[in-house]
Amino acid sequence: MSKNREAPQLNNMITVETQQQETGWESTRTRRPSVCIILPAYNEEAIIEDNVSEVVAYMESLEHLYDWHILIVNDGSSDTTRPLADKLALQHKRVYVTHHVVNMGLCQAMKTGFEQSNADYVVTMDIDLSYSVDHIGRMLDRIISTRAQLVLASPYAEGGSVANVPFGRALMSRVANRFLRMVAPDNISTFTGMVRAYEGRFLKTLDLKSRGMDVNPEVVYKSMILRAKIEEIPARLEWRDAALPLEKGLETSLPPRRSSSMKVPWHTLAILFSGFVFRPFMFFLIPGAIVACLALYASSFVLIHTLTYFQELGQYSYLLNRASHAVEAAYLAHPHTFFVAATATIISIQLLSLGFHSMQNKRYFEELFHLATGIYRNQQH
Repeated sequence: MSKNREAPQLNNMITVETQQQETGWESTRTRRPSVCIILPAYNEEAIIEDNVSEVVAYMESLEHLYDWHILIVNDGSSDTTRPLADKLALQHKRVYVTHHVVNMGLCQAMKTGFEQSNADYVVTMDIDLSYSVDHIGRMLDRIISTRAQLVLASPYAEGGSVANVPFGRALMSRVANRFLRMVAPDNISTFTGMVRAYEGRFLKTLDLKSRGMDVNPEVVYKSMILRAKIEEIPARLEWRDAALPLEKGLETSLPPRRSSSMKVPWHTLAILFSGFVFRPFMFFLIPGAIVACLALYASSFVLIHTLTYFQELGQYSYLLNRASHAVEAAYLAHPHTFFVAATATIISIQLLSLGFHSMQNKRYFEELFHLATGIYRNQQH
């Protein structure tokens, strides 16, 4: 990748405290916290100038609160996004640009921004501003006031809303987040959105491994492992140009109608895998319990048929001989019942065993991740 200007290296400490143990008093010297706004961009020539300027204007209104800068990550755009981003960096002293030579995807663009940021707080935004710029200030207010490590902008939280998003895309997003909410241990409404605020030092410890859209659930999952404080603010998700009419003769003057570029099959698999990562044992224990119930149901019929023939075979005085002939007669009369009972029993045992095994492996992973993160933090100090 190439860079237009290096993002500034900012001190991570917001407050400097001196404590006099003899007298018990404490004094605190404060400064403006540093904030890095990361804007991934791919083929955004139609909107990049106006939208980045809108973010700049909004952050200038917060100049008295934050020492801020904007980092545009151009993800190998094939249109004029690159020169336009460079132009913005020349026009605005607080705008910086880094370029991927080829398109590497949103996940890698975010990770590049994370690697280059060294601010007290990091905010990621969609460059199309489907979440309006005021979400930045609200997320920063929440993360500072609550001392959280992660704040999510959630259109599915109480007070949030969605507008102008195609029905199919909105439905898929809502179902995906509802599914992840069911399998995740914490009561979070939105796992897949990228509009978030991070504590800078905490972000450096996450060691993200994802290469696709599952990076956003991965951030939440690893934050949960580290017992991070996660907050949500209600958000409004609105595709600005989703409802623009393409009138005859105006096609060249209007921006193109927005459409979702999400690859549905791969995104669906990514969501399922994220759910598996959150609670893998649920994918085994619940089906295992269901199949076990089926096995018990089928086995009850096996037992009933066997007892029926056991009573009828009174000519056999020897108990074990009588029982074996009863089982044989029941099997010959109802072989499917035996087959279902045996098959369901074997499958349920396998699923339940895998469930307990995955639960144990998950616990080992979380302990190792927590330990490694603690070692990394100590080394940084």
